[in-house]
Amino acid sequence: MATVNSSIARQQISKLATSDAEAIKHLKQAIAQGKHWYLALLEAVKLWDSTEEDYDDKHYRYLIANEAFDWLLLAQRLCQEVSELIPHKERINLLFFDQQPIELTKDEFKELIGNAKYRAYLNYLYGIFMERLLILTIAEEIRKRKRAAGLINEGNIINEAHQYLYGESEQELAQQFKKEKRYLRRRSMNLSELNEFTYWLFKRRLIRNDKSRVASDTKKALLSLCHHLEQKREISQERS
Repeated sequence: MATVNSSIARQQISKLATSDAEAIKHLKQAIAQGKHWYLALLEAVKLWDSTEEDYDDKHYRYLIANEAFDWLLLAQRLCQEVSELIPHKERINLLFFDQQPIELTKDEFKELIGNAKYRAYLNYLYGIFMERLLILTIAEEIRKRKRAAGLINEGNIINEAHQYLYGESEQELAQQFKKEKRYLRRRSMNLSELNEFTYWLFKRRLIRNDKSRVASDTKKALLSLCHHLEQKREISQERS
């Protein structure tokens, strides 16, 4: 998945790229030959090259800010090509609960999707997923402090979380982001823009705050992630 100018990428998404067609062909053939669908899917992810595309009246943007790879979005797209070959429950568990049907080590996953995509996936994990989790974690801390102080009206705690992490309100930051990226000044953002905005916030926080502050905030998000994963394990056990 090469880093490309977004305007160029948009010009090339009207038809399936050769490498993407090969990825889909490999996926279908590998499953037909008896390979587990998840392993075949990861191999197809490695072969896929387009950063974004229009498919089935929907726009898919797999690479955010030319750096952060949303691999589950590409997995969703590829699963549509072989939906009849994948157990429904396993597909739902992967796409909606990020639950792998086969346990793989980090190195095995990295080898299957390739080094470049794995590095871009880590950018997405830390710069979008973890950043969003950090915002919610700080917001919850603010909520608890207000409740402990006996405050009934919590106010806009998400804005306060943005103020704490990035120095300005969410609305002010969104306006700066849209101006910098030359996006329309709509009140809302689509999912692709929201992901890019979150990644933009992540990079802003790294630049704005000193290393000790960044490490402290990151630790909070990691602790919250551990709690999230524990809850996910409990849900998985209940579902099985």
